[in-house]
Amino acid sequence: MTDWFLQQGHGVRFEWGPVGARELAGDVACLVVVDVLSFTTSVTVAVERGTHVYPYAWRDATARAFADAREAELAVGRREMTPEAPWSLSPAALRRAPFASRLVLPSPNGSAIAAAAGGTTVIAGCLRNATAVGRRLAAQGYGTEDRPVGVVAAGERWPDGSLRPALEDLLGAGAIIAELRAQGAGPLSPEASAARAAFMGTPDVADTVADCVSGRELTRGGFPDDVVIATELDASTAVPVLTDGTFTAVPEAGRR
Repeated sequence: MTDWFLQQGHGVRFEWGPVGARELAGDVACLVVVDVLSFTTSVTVAVERGTHVYPYAWRDATARAFADAREAELAVGRREMTPEAPWSLSPAALRRAPFASRLVLPSPNGSAIAAAAGGTTVIAGCLRNATAVGRRLAAQGYGTEDRPVGVVAAGERWPDGSLRPALEDLLGAGAIIAELRAQGAGPLSPEASAARAAFMGTPDVADTVADCVSGRELTRGGFPDDVVIATELDASTAVPVLTDGTFTAVPEAGRR
């Protein structure tokens, strides 16, 4: 791809979806995956309990084999939960479910972005841990021209499989970028600046996410608690980092 699509010369960059992640991955020092409803929110909820989360890009029969090979529990679809399989992509369900030391979390959006990163450092970010993620990245020297950060909003999918930009992910990415900028990171690419402006210009993020397309879909589908948890702005100090194929929590910079 032509170099100008990589937003070069900027310490903080912003892109959409697995394709955007794949293109940025080779040109940044760290990728932040943002999938507010609900992959990265679910990751924060799980790692707060001490769970090691394995992202997996496909929600099919291969996911079971992947989980079995790692002696991990497998998260199923929200409507497929049973007493024997109480783990799902639902953050509310993960809070209620028994503790699992290892959990495979299939997601065609957030997990696919993590998989597209190759050897680049990957962090799971969302509204719940936006400040913690921004502070940790800045404290470790990310977000400069020498060590650029790519913040990737996962988005959703239209029925034909094409990317549907999702407002909740734009706001989650913007929250992280806002904290990076507050910590002195930069310069921001125009794309990153626009995401930051979207977050900072939204008076009530929780209400906005609840009333957007994805929030209404979950609420009307019977999962309003997932939206509530996803909009707990800065409720978490956990920063999930992908290491050897699994997300585990590290404390916010300055905390032990």
